[in-house]
Amino acid sequence: MLSFAGLTVSAAVAEARPNILFIIFDDWGWQHAGAYGSTWVKTPHFDRVAREGVLFKNAFTSNPKCSPCRATILTGRNSWQLKEAVSHNGLFPEGFEVYPDLLERAGYTVGLTGKGWGPGDFKTQAKRTRNPAGPSFDGQVNAPVAAGINRNDYGKNFDAFLQQRAAGKPFCFWMGFHEPHRGYEPNSGVRLGKKLPDVTVPSYLPDTAIVRGDLADYAIEVEWADAFIGKALASLEACGELENTLVIVTSDHGMPFPYVKGQIHADGFRLPLAMRWGKAIKPGRVVEDFINVRDFAPTYLEIAGLAPHPQITGRSLATLLRSPQSGWIENRSEMLVGKERHDLGRPNDQGYPVRALQTKDFLYVHNFHPDRWPVGNPETDFGNCDPSPTKELLKTLGGHFYELSFGKRQPDELYDLRRDPEGVINLAHDLAYGGTLQTMRARMMTLLVEEKDPRALGNGAIFDTYRYMAGRQKAYDTWLQAQEEKIAGTAPTGPGPAENVKKGGKKKQAAAKEN
Repeated sequence: MLSFAGLTVSAAVAEARPNILFIIFDDWGWQHAGAYGSTWVKTPHFDRVAREGVLFKNAFTSNPKCSPCRATILTGRNSWQLKEAVSHNGLFPEGFEVYPDLLERAGYTVGLTGKGWGPGDFKTQAKRTRNPAGPSFDGQVNAPVAAGINRNDYGKNFDAFLQQRAAGKPFCFWMGFHEPHRGYEPNSGVRLGKKLPDVTVPSYLPDTAIVRGDLADYAIEVEWADAFIGKALASLEACGELENTLVIVTSDHGMPFPYVKGQIHADGFRLPLAMRWGKAIKPGRVVEDFINVRDFAPTYLEIAGLAPHPQITGRSLATLLRSPQSGWIENRSEMLVGKERHDLGRPNDQGYPVRALQTKDFLYVHNFHPDRWPVGNPETDFGNCDPSPTKELLKTLGGHFYELSFGKRQPDELYDLRRDPEGVINLAHDLAYGGTLQTMRARMMTLLVEEKDPRALGNGAIFDTYRYMAGRQKAYDTWLQAQEEKIAGTAPTGPGPAENVKKGGKKKQAAAKEN
Protein backbone atom coordinates (compact mmCIF):
# COMPACT_ATOMS: atom_id res chain seq x y z
CA MET A 1 0.00 0.00 0.00
CA LEU A 2 1.10 3.57 -0.70
CA SER A 3 0.23 6.48 1.57
CA PHE A 4 -0.14 10.11 0.51
CA ALA A 5 -0.68 12.59 3.35
CA GLY A 6 -2.66 10.02 5.28
CA LEU A 7 -4.67 8.75 2.29
CA THR A 8 -4.03 5.11 1.45
CA VAL A 9 -3.97 3.87 -2.14
CA SER A 10 -2.99 0.42 -3.34
CA ALA A 11 0.23 0.23 -5.37
CA ALA A 12 -1.63 -1.30 -8.34
CA VAL A 13 -4.24 1.45 -8.36
CA ALA A 14 -1.62 4.15 -7.90
CA GLU A 15 0.20 2.88 -10.98
CA ALA A 16 -2.97 2.94 -13.13
CA ARG A 17 -4.69 6.06 -11.80
CA PRO A 18 -6.21 8.10 -14.64
CA ASN A 19 -5.82 11.81 -15.19
CA ILE A 20 -8.93 13.97 -14.90
CA LEU A 21 -9.69 16.91 -17.20
CA PHE A 22 -12.87 18.68 -16.11
CA ILE A 23 -14.17 21.22 -18.66
CA ILE A 24 -17.07 23.44 -17.65
CA PHE A 25 -18.86 26.13 -19.68
CA ASP A 26 -20.44 29.14 -17.95
CA ASP A 27 -24.17 29.44 -18.84
CA TRP A 28 -24.40 26.86 -21.67
CA GLY A 29 -27.82 25.31 -22.24
CA TRP A 30 -28.05 21.52 -22.58
CA GLN A 31 -29.88 21.56 -25.91
CA HIS A 32 -27.26 23.62 -27.75
CA ALA A 33 -24.88 20.90 -28.92
CA GLY A 34 -24.80 18.81 -32.04
CA ALA A 35 -24.85 15.64 -29.94
CA TYR A 36 -28.28 16.69 -28.63
CA GLY A 37 -29.61 17.52 -32.10
CA SER A 38 -28.74 21.20 -32.47
CA THR A 39 -28.09 22.28 -36.06
CA TRP A 40 -27.50 26.00 -35.51
CA VAL A 41 -24.98 25.80 -32.63
CA LYS A 42 -21.94 23.89 -33.87
CA THR A 43 -20.03 21.91 -31.22
CA PRO A 44 -17.80 19.42 -33.09
CA HIS A 45 -15.41 18.89 -30.17
CA PHE A 46 -18.09 18.26 -27.55
CA ASP A 47 -19.67 15.93 -30.09
CA ARG A 48 -16.36 14.09 -30.44
CA VAL A 49 -16.18 13.51 -26.69
CA ALA A 50 -19.73 12.12 -26.79
CA ARG A 51 -19.02 9.99 -29.87
CA GLU A 52 -15.82 8.50 -28.44
CA GLY A 53 -17.28 8.12 -24.97
CA VAL A 54 -20.70 8.47 -23.38
CA LEU A 55 -23.43 11.11 -23.72
CA PHE A 56 -25.73 11.70 -20.75
CA LYS A 57 -29.31 12.63 -21.61
CA ASN A 58 -30.42 13.62 -18.09
CA ALA A 59 -27.68 15.58 -16.32
CA PHE A 60 -28.65 18.26 -13.79
CA THR A 61 -27.15 20.95 -11.62
CA SER A 62 -28.17 21.08 -7.97
CA ASN A 63 -28.81 24.83 -8.14
CA PRO A 64 -28.98 26.85 -11.41
CA LYS A 65 -26.49 29.61 -10.56
CA CYS A 66 -22.69 29.73 -10.81
CA SER A 67 -21.48 29.75 -7.20
CA PRO A 68 -23.80 27.14 -5.66
CA CYS A 69 -23.45 24.76 -8.60
CA ARG A 70 -19.67 24.94 -8.51
CA ALA A 71 -19.63 24.44 -4.74
CA THR A 72 -21.68 21.29 -5.27
CA ILE A 73 -19.23 20.04 -7.90
CA LEU A 74 -16.26 20.58 -5.62
CA THR A 75 -17.72 19.10 -2.44
CA GLY A 76 -20.07 16.39 -3.71
CA ARG A 77 -22.99 17.82 -1.70
CA ASN A 78 -26.27 19.45 -2.64
CA SER A 79 -26.18 23.22 -2.27
CA TRP A 80 -28.62 23.30 0.69
CA GLN A 81 -26.14 21.02 2.51
CA LEU A 82 -23.37 23.63 2.16
CA LYS A 83 -24.37 26.43 4.55
CA GLU A 84 -23.25 29.79 3.07
CA ALA A 85 -22.29 28.19 -0.26
CA VAL A 86 -25.98 27.78 -1.09
CA SER A 87 -25.99 31.47 -2.03
CA HIS A 88 -24.74 33.00 -5.23
CA ASN A 89 -21.86 35.41 -4.65
CA GLY A 90 -21.50 34.49 -1.00
CA LEU A 91 -18.89 32.92 1.25
CA PHE A 92 -17.25 29.56 0.70
CA PRO A 93 -17.67 28.04 4.17
CA GLU A 94 -15.05 26.38 6.29
CA GLY A 95 -15.27 22.73 7.19
CA PHE A 96 -15.88 21.26 3.73
CA GLU A 97 -13.28 19.31 1.78
CA VAL A 98 -13.00 19.81 -2.00
CA TYR A 99 -11.95 17.06 -4.36
CA PRO A 100 -8.90 18.90 -5.82
CA ASP A 101 -7.39 19.06 -2.32
CA LEU A 102 -8.15 15.39 -1.66
CA LEU A 103 -6.61 14.32 -4.95
CA GLU A 104 -3.59 16.56 -4.43
CA ARG A 105 -2.95 14.96 -1.05
CA ALA A 106 -3.21 11.57 -2.77
CA GLY A 107 -0.40 12.42 -5.20
CA TYR A 108 -2.21 14.21 -8.03
CA THR A 109 -0.99 17.46 -9.58
CA VAL A 110 -3.92 19.89 -9.70
CA GLY A 111 -4.57 23.09 -11.59
CA LEU A 112 -7.16 25.55 -12.87
CA THR A 113 -7.55 27.92 -15.77
CA GLY A 114 -10.42 30.34 -16.17
CA LYS A 115 -13.41 30.34 -13.86
CA GLY A 116 -13.29 27.97 -10.90
CA TRP A 117 -15.54 28.43 -7.89
CA GLY A 118 -17.17 31.84 -7.90
CA PRO A 119 -18.17 34.54 -7.82
CA GLY A 120 -17.72 34.92 -4.08
CA ASP A 121 -15.22 34.98 -1.23
CA PHE A 122 -13.22 31.82 -0.45
CA LYS A 123 -10.68 33.57 1.80
CA THR A 124 -12.60 35.09 4.72
CA GLN A 125 -14.26 32.04 6.23
CA ALA A 126 -12.58 29.07 4.51
CA LYS A 127 -9.18 30.79 4.84
CA ARG A 128 -8.08 29.57 1.42
CA THR A 129 -5.15 31.15 -0.39
CA ARG A 130 -6.21 29.78 -3.78
CA ASN A 131 -9.48 29.05 -5.53
CA PRO A 132 -11.09 25.81 -4.26
CA ALA A 133 -10.80 24.46 -7.83
CA GLY A 134 -6.99 24.63 -7.66
CA PRO A 135 -4.00 26.87 -8.36
CA SER A 136 -4.51 29.15 -11.36
CA PHE A 137 -2.74 28.94 -14.72
CA ASP A 138 -3.96 32.06 -16.51
CA GLY A 139 -0.84 33.66 -17.97
CA GLN A 140 -1.66 33.20 -21.67
CA VAL A 141 -4.19 35.37 -23.51
CA ASN A 142 -5.47 35.65 -27.06
CA ALA A 143 -7.57 37.87 -29.34
CA PRO A 144 -11.25 36.83 -29.34
CA VAL A 145 -13.43 37.07 -32.44
CA ALA A 146 -16.02 39.23 -30.67
CA ALA A 147 -16.10 41.78 -27.87
CA GLY A 148 -17.27 40.29 -24.61
CA ILE A 149 -15.44 37.01 -25.09
CA ASN A 150 -12.83 36.48 -22.40
CA ARG A 151 -9.20 36.74 -23.53
CA ASN A 152 -8.04 33.66 -21.61
CA ASP A 153 -6.22 31.23 -23.87
CA TYR A 154 -7.45 28.12 -22.09
CA GLY A 155 -5.51 25.83 -24.42
CA LYS A 156 -2.10 27.42 -23.88
CA ASN A 157 -2.70 27.66 -20.15
CA PHE A 158 -3.48 23.94 -20.06
CA ASP A 159 -0.23 23.34 -21.96
CA ALA A 160 1.65 25.41 -19.38
CA PHE A 161 0.17 23.22 -16.64
CA LEU A 162 1.14 20.03 -18.46
CA GLN A 163 4.71 21.25 -18.94
CA GLN A 164 5.27 21.95 -15.25
CA ARG A 165 3.78 18.75 -13.83
CA ALA A 166 6.10 16.13 -12.42
CA ALA A 167 6.77 13.18 -14.71
CA GLY A 168 4.74 10.11 -13.86
CA LYS A 169 2.25 11.90 -11.60
CA PRO A 170 -1.43 11.83 -12.50
CA PHE A 171 -3.15 15.20 -12.82
CA CYS A 172 -6.55 16.74 -12.23
CA PHE A 173 -7.20 19.96 -14.14
CA TRP A 174 -10.23 22.28 -14.13
CA MET A 175 -10.75 24.20 -17.39
CA GLY A 176 -13.41 26.81 -16.66
CA PHE A 177 -14.68 28.72 -19.68
CA HIS A 178 -16.11 32.19 -19.10
CA GLU A 179 -18.27 31.65 -22.17
CA PRO A 180 -21.12 31.97 -23.03
CA HIS A 181 -21.69 34.24 -20.00
CA ARG A 182 -22.86 37.72 -20.98
CA GLY A 183 -22.22 40.36 -22.18
CA TYR A 184 -22.19 39.76 -25.93
CA GLU A 185 -21.11 41.96 -28.81
CA PRO A 186 -24.43 42.97 -30.39
CA ASN A 187 -25.02 41.30 -33.77
CA SER A 188 -21.76 39.36 -33.55
CA GLY A 189 -23.64 36.19 -34.49
CA VAL A 190 -24.77 37.56 -37.84
CA ARG A 191 -21.41 39.24 -38.43
CA LEU A 192 -19.68 35.90 -37.97
CA GLY A 193 -22.00 33.94 -40.24
CA LYS A 194 -25.09 32.95 -38.26
CA LYS A 195 -28.38 33.13 -40.17
CA LEU A 196 -31.34 34.17 -38.05
CA PRO A 197 -33.85 31.81 -39.78
CA ASP A 198 -31.67 28.87 -38.64
CA VAL A 199 -32.00 29.75 -34.95
CA THR A 200 -34.40 27.69 -32.82
CA VAL A 201 -36.42 29.81 -30.38
CA PRO A 202 -37.79 27.99 -27.28
CA SER A 203 -41.48 28.19 -26.45
CA TYR A 204 -40.91 30.42 -23.39
CA LEU A 205 -39.49 33.27 -25.51
CA PRO A 206 -41.16 35.31 -28.28
CA ASP A 207 -40.02 34.44 -31.79
CA THR A 208 -38.70 37.81 -32.95
CA ALA A 209 -35.62 39.08 -34.77
CA ILE A 210 -34.32 40.54 -31.50
CA VAL A 211 -34.49 37.19 -29.70
CA ARG A 212 -33.04 35.31 -32.67
CA GLY A 213 -30.16 37.79 -32.87
CA ASP A 214 -29.49 37.48 -29.15
CA LEU A 215 -29.43 33.69 -29.42
CA ALA A 216 -27.08 33.91 -32.41
CA ASP A 217 -24.67 36.07 -30.39
CA TYR A 218 -24.83 33.47 -27.62
CA ALA A 219 -24.09 30.68 -30.12
CA ILE A 220 -20.84 32.36 -31.20
CA GLU A 221 -19.55 32.23 -27.64
CA VAL A 222 -20.50 28.55 -27.24
CA GLU A 223 -18.62 27.72 -30.43
CA TRP A 224 -15.58 29.76 -29.38
CA ALA A 225 -15.31 27.78 -26.16
CA ASP A 226 -15.96 24.45 -27.90
CA ALA A 227 -12.83 24.99 -30.01
CA PHE A 228 -10.73 24.85 -26.83
CA ILE A 229 -12.05 21.37 -26.11
CA GLY A 230 -10.41 20.33 -29.37
CA LYS A 231 -7.17 22.04 -28.42
CA ALA A 232 -7.15 20.30 -25.03
CA LEU A 233 -7.71 16.90 -26.67
CA ALA A 234 -4.88 17.62 -29.10
CA SER A 235 -2.56 18.52 -26.22
CA LEU A 236 -3.40 15.26 -24.46
CA GLU A 237 -2.75 13.30 -27.65
CA ALA A 238 0.57 15.06 -28.17
CA CYS A 239 1.86 14.09 -24.73
CA GLY A 240 0.48 10.56 -24.90
CA GLU A 241 -2.08 11.05 -22.12
CA LEU A 242 -5.43 11.09 -23.96
CA GLU A 243 -6.31 7.45 -23.47
CA ASN A 244 -5.50 7.59 -19.75
CA THR A 245 -7.53 10.74 -19.09
CA LEU A 246 -11.16 10.96 -18.05
CA VAL A 247 -12.43 14.01 -19.95
CA ILE A 248 -15.66 15.54 -18.65
CA VAL A 249 -17.46 18.36 -20.49
CA THR A 250 -20.49 20.08 -18.98
CA SER A 251 -21.98 23.43 -17.90
CA ASP A 252 -23.07 24.95 -14.59
CA HIS A 253 -26.68 25.71 -15.62
CA GLY A 254 -28.82 26.85 -18.53
CA MET A 255 -28.34 29.73 -20.95
CA PRO A 256 -28.39 33.37 -19.71
CA PHE A 257 -31.89 34.18 -20.94
CA PRO A 258 -35.16 34.94 -19.16
CA TYR A 259 -36.98 31.88 -17.76
CA VAL A 260 -33.73 29.90 -17.73
CA LYS A 261 -30.61 30.98 -15.83
CA GLY A 262 -31.18 31.11 -12.07
CA GLN A 263 -34.68 29.64 -12.37
CA ILE A 264 -36.16 26.28 -11.39
CA HIS A 265 -37.46 25.53 -14.84
CA ALA A 266 -36.71 22.54 -17.05
CA ASP A 267 -34.01 24.24 -19.14
CA GLY A 268 -32.60 26.14 -16.16
CA PHE A 269 -31.10 23.17 -14.35
CA ARG A 270 -30.63 20.56 -17.10
CA LEU A 271 -27.06 20.30 -18.37
CA PRO A 272 -25.08 19.03 -21.34
CA LEU A 273 -22.71 16.26 -20.25
CA ALA A 274 -20.34 13.97 -22.12
CA MET A 275 -17.37 11.94 -20.89
CA ARG A 276 -14.49 10.20 -22.65
CA TRP A 277 -12.04 7.79 -20.99
CA GLY A 278 -10.10 5.75 -23.54
CA LYS A 279 -10.84 2.03 -23.39
CA ALA A 280 -12.55 2.35 -20.00
CA ILE A 281 -15.69 3.68 -21.73
CA LYS A 282 -17.31 1.84 -24.62
CA PRO A 283 -17.69 4.55 -27.29
CA GLY A 284 -20.98 5.79 -28.66
CA ARG A 285 -23.08 5.07 -25.59
CA VAL A 286 -26.06 7.18 -24.50
CA VAL A 287 -27.11 6.98 -20.85
CA GLU A 288 -30.58 7.96 -19.65
CA ASP A 289 -29.94 7.75 -15.87
CA PHE A 290 -30.37 11.01 -13.93
CA ILE A 291 -26.99 12.52 -13.05
CA ASN A 292 -26.30 15.38 -10.61
CA VAL A 293 -23.13 17.45 -10.52
CA ARG A 294 -22.59 16.29 -6.92
CA ASP A 295 -21.85 12.86 -8.44
CA PHE A 296 -18.59 14.06 -10.02
CA ALA A 297 -16.49 14.27 -6.83
CA PRO A 298 -17.19 10.69 -5.65
CA THR A 299 -16.49 9.48 -9.20
CA TYR A 300 -13.07 11.12 -9.25
CA LEU A 301 -12.17 9.72 -5.84
CA GLU A 302 -13.23 6.20 -6.79
CA ILE A 303 -11.29 6.04 -10.05
CA ALA A 304 -8.26 7.47 -8.21
CA GLY A 305 -8.47 4.53 -5.80
CA LEU A 306 -9.58 6.55 -2.77
CA ALA A 307 -12.19 5.51 -0.25
CA PRO A 308 -15.53 7.35 -0.29
CA HIS A 309 -15.36 10.57 1.73
CA PRO A 310 -17.97 10.74 4.54
CA GLN A 311 -18.88 14.32 3.62
CA ILE A 312 -20.04 13.39 0.12
CA THR A 313 -23.74 12.76 -0.55
CA GLY A 314 -23.44 12.23 -4.31
CA ARG A 315 -23.13 8.79 -5.94
CA SER A 316 -20.14 7.71 -8.01
CA LEU A 317 -20.68 7.31 -11.74
CA ALA A 318 -17.89 4.78 -12.17
CA THR A 319 -20.26 1.84 -12.75
CA LEU A 320 -22.22 3.82 -15.34
CA LEU A 321 -19.00 4.76 -17.12
CA ARG A 322 -17.66 1.21 -17.26
CA SER A 323 -20.95 -0.41 -18.25
CA PRO A 324 -21.18 -1.54 -21.91
CA GLN A 325 -24.89 -0.69 -21.99
CA SER A 326 -26.88 2.33 -23.11
CA GLY A 327 -30.24 3.53 -21.82
CA TRP A 328 -31.32 3.10 -18.21
CA ILE A 329 -28.52 1.27 -16.40
CA GLU A 330 -29.00 1.86 -12.65
CA ASN A 331 -32.48 3.35 -13.02
CA ARG A 332 -31.54 6.63 -11.36
CA SER A 333 -34.84 8.25 -12.21
CA GLU A 334 -35.51 11.14 -9.81
CA MET A 335 -33.67 14.38 -9.18
CA LEU A 336 -33.82 17.05 -6.47
CA VAL A 337 -32.92 20.64 -7.33
CA GLY A 338 -33.42 23.93 -5.53
CA LYS A 339 -32.31 27.47 -4.82
CA GLU A 340 -32.23 30.06 -2.08
CA ARG A 341 -30.87 33.59 -2.61
CA HIS A 342 -29.18 34.37 -5.87
CA ASP A 343 -28.82 38.04 -6.76
CA LEU A 344 -30.12 40.91 -4.66
CA GLY A 345 -33.25 42.87 -5.46
CA ARG A 346 -35.88 42.28 -2.75
CA PRO A 347 -36.49 44.08 0.56
CA ASN A 348 -34.08 42.98 3.30
CA ASP A 349 -32.06 41.00 0.74
CA GLN A 350 -34.61 38.20 0.83
CA GLY A 351 -34.12 35.16 -1.36
CA TYR A 352 -36.63 33.18 -3.37
CA PRO A 353 -36.50 29.66 -1.94
CA VAL A 354 -37.58 26.84 -4.24
CA ARG A 355 -37.26 23.06 -4.17
CA ALA A 356 -38.22 20.72 -6.97
CA LEU A 357 -38.36 17.05 -7.88
CA GLN A 358 -38.07 15.76 -11.42
CA THR A 359 -38.93 12.24 -12.56
CA LYS A 360 -38.98 10.65 -16.00
CA ASP A 361 -42.36 12.20 -16.76
CA PHE A 362 -42.97 15.14 -14.41
CA LEU A 363 -41.40 18.18 -12.83
CA TYR A 364 -42.88 19.31 -9.50
CA VAL A 365 -41.83 22.70 -8.09
CA HIS A 366 -42.65 24.23 -4.71
CA ASN A 367 -42.17 27.97 -4.17
CA PHE A 368 -41.91 28.57 -0.42
CA HIS A 369 -42.60 32.33 -0.64
CA PRO A 370 -44.86 32.93 -3.66
CA ASP A 371 -45.64 36.40 -2.29
CA ARG A 372 -42.13 37.49 -3.34
CA TRP A 373 -41.06 38.38 -6.86
CA PRO A 374 -39.23 35.30 -8.18
CA VAL A 375 -36.57 37.13 -10.22
CA GLY A 376 -36.26 40.16 -7.95
CA ASN A 377 -38.56 43.15 -7.64
CA PRO A 378 -39.60 45.05 -10.79
CA GLU A 379 -38.24 48.34 -9.41
CA THR A 380 -34.78 46.77 -9.06
CA ASP A 381 -34.98 45.48 -12.65
CA PHE A 382 -35.40 41.77 -11.93
CA GLY A 383 -31.83 41.30 -10.72
CA ASN A 384 -31.74 37.50 -11.08
CA CYS A 385 -31.97 37.83 -14.86
CA ASP A 386 -28.92 39.06 -16.76
CA PRO A 387 -29.25 42.30 -18.79
CA SER A 388 -29.90 41.47 -22.44
CA PRO A 389 -31.83 42.57 -25.53
CA THR A 390 -34.25 39.70 -24.86
CA LYS A 391 -34.90 40.89 -21.31
CA GLU A 392 -35.55 44.45 -22.48
CA LEU A 393 -37.91 43.16 -25.16
CA LEU A 394 -39.99 41.20 -22.64
CA LYS A 395 -40.21 44.26 -20.37
CA THR A 396 -41.41 46.32 -23.33
CA LEU A 397 -43.90 43.76 -24.64
CA GLY A 398 -45.45 42.78 -21.32
CA GLY A 399 -48.13 40.14 -21.55
CA HIS A 400 -47.62 36.37 -21.68
CA PHE A 401 -43.84 36.14 -22.00
CA TYR A 402 -43.27 38.88 -19.43
CA GLU A 403 -45.49 37.12 -16.89
CA LEU A 404 -43.92 33.76 -17.66
CA SER A 405 -40.40 35.03 -16.88
CA PHE A 406 -40.94 37.75 -14.28
CA GLY A 407 -44.43 37.44 -12.81
CA LYS A 408 -45.27 36.02 -9.40
CA ARG A 409 -45.77 32.27 -9.25
CA GLN A 410 -48.14 29.86 -7.59
CA PRO A 411 -47.00 27.89 -4.51
CA ASP A 412 -47.02 24.69 -6.58
CA GLU A 413 -46.08 24.06 -10.18
CA LEU A 414 -46.42 20.78 -12.06
CA TYR A 415 -45.27 20.14 -15.61
CA ASP A 416 -45.96 17.06 -17.74
CA LEU A 417 -42.62 16.78 -19.52
CA ARG A 418 -43.94 14.13 -21.90
CA ARG A 419 -46.20 16.72 -23.55
CA ASP A 420 -44.44 19.91 -22.47
CA PRO A 421 -40.68 19.19 -22.39
CA GLU A 422 -39.72 22.85 -21.86
CA GLY A 423 -41.99 23.13 -18.81
CA VAL A 424 -44.25 26.05 -19.72
CA ILE A 425 -47.80 24.81 -18.93
CA ASN A 426 -48.43 24.65 -15.17
CA LEU A 427 -50.87 21.82 -14.39
CA ALA A 428 -50.85 22.23 -10.61
CA HIS A 429 -54.53 23.25 -10.56
CA ASP A 430 -55.67 20.63 -13.04
CA LEU A 431 -57.73 18.11 -11.04
CA ALA A 432 -56.66 15.32 -13.38
CA TYR A 433 -53.12 15.71 -12.06
CA GLY A 434 -54.02 16.12 -8.39
CA GLY A 435 -52.81 12.67 -7.36
CA THR A 436 -49.49 13.12 -9.18
CA LEU A 437 -48.92 16.48 -7.48
CA GLN A 438 -49.62 15.10 -4.00
CA THR A 439 -47.39 12.07 -4.57
CA MET A 440 -44.49 14.15 -5.85
CA ARG A 441 -44.81 16.75 -3.10
CA ALA A 442 -44.68 14.03 -0.43
CA ARG A 443 -41.75 12.28 -2.08
CA MET A 444 -39.81 15.54 -2.43
CA MET A 445 -40.25 16.45 1.23
CA THR A 446 -39.23 12.95 2.32
CA LEU A 447 -36.00 13.22 0.33
CA LEU A 448 -35.27 16.73 1.63
CA VAL A 449 -35.74 15.62 5.23
CA GLU A 450 -33.37 12.71 4.61
CA GLU A 451 -30.82 15.24 3.31
CA LYS A 452 -31.34 17.42 6.40
CA ASP A 453 -32.35 20.41 4.32
CA PRO A 454 -33.04 23.25 6.80
CA ARG A 455 -35.88 24.44 4.56
CA ALA A 456 -37.66 21.09 5.00
CA LEU A 457 -36.84 20.90 8.72
CA GLY A 458 -38.49 24.22 9.57
CA ASN A 459 -35.30 26.28 9.82
CA GLY A 460 -35.38 27.91 6.39
CA ALA A 461 -34.86 31.38 7.87
CA ILE A 462 -31.16 30.53 8.28
CA PHE A 463 -30.63 30.97 4.54
CA ASP A 464 -31.55 34.67 4.61
CA THR A 465 -28.84 35.35 7.21
CA TYR A 466 -25.97 34.44 4.91
CA ARG A 467 -23.86 37.33 3.65
CA TYR A 468 -23.81 38.54 0.05
CA MET A 469 -20.27 39.46 -0.98
CA ALA A 470 -20.72 41.50 -4.18
CA GLY A 471 -21.61 45.16 -4.60
CA ARG A 472 -25.09 46.40 -3.77
CA GLN A 473 -26.01 47.92 -7.12
CA LYS A 474 -28.95 45.52 -7.48
CA ALA A 475 -30.08 45.77 -3.85
CA TYR A 476 -33.53 47.00 -2.90
CA ASP A 477 -32.12 49.48 -0.36
CA THR A 478 -29.91 50.96 -3.11
CA TRP A 479 -33.00 51.57 -5.24
CA LEU A 480 -34.86 53.00 -2.24
CA GLN A 481 -32.03 55.41 -1.48
CA ALA A 482 -31.97 56.56 -5.11
CA GLN A 483 -35.71 57.33 -4.93
CA GLU A 484 -35.24 59.31 -1.74
CA GLU A 485 -32.38 61.28 -3.30
CA LYS A 486 -34.47 61.96 -6.38
CA ILE A 487 -37.29 63.33 -4.23
CA ALA A 488 -34.80 65.43 -2.27
CA GLY A 489 -33.18 66.67 -5.46
CA THR A 490 -29.76 65.27 -4.58
CA ALA A 491 -29.63 62.34 -7.02
CA PRO A 492 -26.46 62.25 -9.16
CA THR A 493 -26.79 63.02 -12.86
CA GLY A 494 -25.64 60.69 -15.62
CA PRO A 495 -26.35 57.04 -16.33
CA GLY A 496 -27.20 54.67 -13.50
CA PRO A 497 -25.75 51.20 -12.92
CA ALA A 498 -27.89 49.52 -15.59
CA GLU A 499 -26.99 52.10 -18.23
CA ASN A 500 -23.33 51.85 -17.30
CA VAL A 501 -23.38 48.11 -17.90
CA LYS A 502 -25.02 48.54 -21.30
CA LYS A 503 -22.66 51.31 -22.41
CA GLY A 504 -19.53 49.93 -20.76
CA GLY A 505 -16.40 49.00 -22.65
CA LYS A 506 -14.24 45.92 -22.55
CA LYS A 507 -13.27 46.33 -18.88
CA LYS A 508 -16.91 46.43 -17.78
CA GLN A 509 -17.78 43.48 -20.03
CA ALA A 510 -14.90 41.49 -18.57
CA ALA A 511 -16.08 42.28 -15.04
CA ALA A 512 -19.60 41.16 -15.95
CA LYS A 513 -18.16 37.86 -17.20
CA GLU A 514 -16.94 37.11 -13.69
CA ASN A 515 -20.45 37.18 -12.14
